[in-house]
Amino acid sequence: MGIRRGQLFRGENKHRILAGAIHYFRVHPEQWEDRIARLAAMGANTLDTYIAWNFHQPKSGQAPDFSGWRDVGRFIRLAQRAGLDVIVRPGPYICAEWDNGGFPSWLTAVPGIGLRCSEPVFTSAVETWFDQLLPELAPLQASQGGPIIAVQVENEYGSYGDDREYLRWNRQALQERGVTELLFTADGGTDYFLDGGALPDTWATATLGSRSDEAIETWKRRRPGEPFFNVEFWNGWFDHWTEHHHTRDAAEAAGEVRTMLALDASVCLYMAHGGTNFGLSSGCNYDRVLQPTVTSYDSDAPIAEDGTLTEKYHAMRAEYHAAAGKELKPLPDELLKPAAVVPHQELAVRHGAQLLDFVRSHQAINSVRPLSFEQLGLDRGLVLYSASAVLPAAETTITIRGLHDRAYLWVDGVFAGVLDDAQGAEVVRLMGTGRPVKLEVLVENQGRINYGPLLGQGKGILGGVLVGRRYVFHWEQRTVPLEDLDEDRLKGLSSPTSTAVADTSGSGFATAEFHLEAPADAHLALPGFGKGFAWANGFLLGRYWETGPQVTLYVPAPVLRPGTNRITVLELERLGTALELRDRPDLGPAASPAA
Repeated sequence: MGIRRGQLFRGENKHRILAGAIHYFRVHPEQWEDRIARLAAMGANTLDTYIAWNFHQPKSGQAPDFSGWRDVGRFIRLAQRAGLDVIVRPGPYICAEWDNGGFPSWLTAVPGIGLRCSEPVFTSAVETWFDQLLPELAPLQASQGGPIIAVQVENEYGSYGDDREYLRWNRQALQERGVTELLFTADGGTDYFLDGGALPDTWATATLGSRSDEAIETWKRRRPGEPFFNVEFWNGWFDHWTEHHHTRDAAEAAGEVRTMLALDASVCLYMAHGGTNFGLSSGCNYDRVLQPTVTSYDSDAPIAEDGTLTEKYHAMRAEYHAAAGKELKPLPDELLKPAAVVPHQELAVRHGAQLLDFVRSHQAINSVRPLSFEQLGLDRGLVLYSASAVLPAAETTITIRGLHDRAYLWVDGVFAGVLDDAQGAEVVRLMGTGRPVKLEVLVENQGRINYGPLLGQGKGILGGVLVGRRYVFHWEQRTVPLEDLDEDRLKGLSSPTSTAVADTSGSGFATAEFHLEAPADAHLALPGFGKGFAWANGFLLGRYWETGPQVTLYVPAPVLRPGTNRITVLELERLGTALELRDRPDLGPAASPAA
């Protein structure tokens, strides 16, 4: 693909990109082919995907993994088999509401590292990553018979910095490692973003959800001779915990696409299929307070989280077919038929290990001051901090400075309160007795910031713990890497403490079982539970939180099996007595439509 006379060409033919974004890291690999087929049937000619560095190399010193779920080459070849071109966006920064914007936490933990700039410590690490990633991608370029027609340089850099030397370095790093297809940058649709993120000799594309006609005029003025491509048309939006579920009217979104297509633009729907932030992979935004992203990345996309073809799908399909001059034929029956779903049922739970017993069982690491997750070598999960302190014989305060993100406090094993930097609550008031007590602080990492100047921010207790105005020193830390728990370990932790129903005011593990003749999708609800994590047969589905908006967690059929299936929950606040498998998703009450 190339640009000639202000037009896109695919070989010798004029071309228009009609694309949709699907992230391989958000879709179970056994469902890749199905979701790609749905995108192709929508009339798209191109699939767009980011590459998430931390998905392939979560630990320093280990070679990146490109097998199984991480076999991005297989994902790209499946797109080609479906008749689609592919656009690859390797970052190294991707945003994407993904943990740490795709950066491994071991990278952002390097003291003093300058992210997304031309400082050698950063660029050297990226070079090593590209040395391993690009041999997986280069043979799949169109010039070598593959489907990759374009590769993005960095990602929305104009929203972050203005280091043109770094952008040129990024472009050169791709070219030196065999990228020969069309390169492009992507930025917001105004002069401000172009000023920081565009290069004079590289195709500049846009990311925006509305006012596309204004952006096209800006491009005509700023980028004459270049075709307009909205590489991220936000036809929906993602959700944060404690907020409402975002939706966008299908007809209104399709109308915006129609406007762009009428002006001869190319379009990529972000997202065409959003998928799920399985495990602990969801990121956080920051706008005066921390805004953790929910487990679902449905994004009100045309292809829903569970693969359902929505009203928006049919609206976008009509626009894409019209733009391509193709007849809008009926969809194949296999795409219209709903996926098999586990019938609605309530599951009684049995309670297992208590939360404090579980986290106390991990090996202690001693230090004078509290250590961060990064200093402890922990990417995601929980850390238990323990120390001895004297509380004055009067009302006093316990303050956590630099808390990231949420903490549960016990004094001599008695629960004393929740501290949460997102809610401005970093102080607990309580009565002391003038004697030494044991402080235990369990800190949850709710997701690393993926966008903005706080990218790379550390997790844990970064500033210390005070009793009144006095710092507490000499701490034990116990790291709890939840993503490392396998099915056998979870079975042991979920063994019932008794045959009686446990105290529902507590926290800890709970489990429930159900039987299937054949695997099917399910939607897990946790009524009566507070906040925690859920697994299906040892597969970490993600976080849940009664504050919403998300109510149900998507359980993809490939993680279930014929016979007995087990749901395991680690509850941080309040155990319930039953789980529910529902036959449809519930992502919460809708907010005002996104635009």
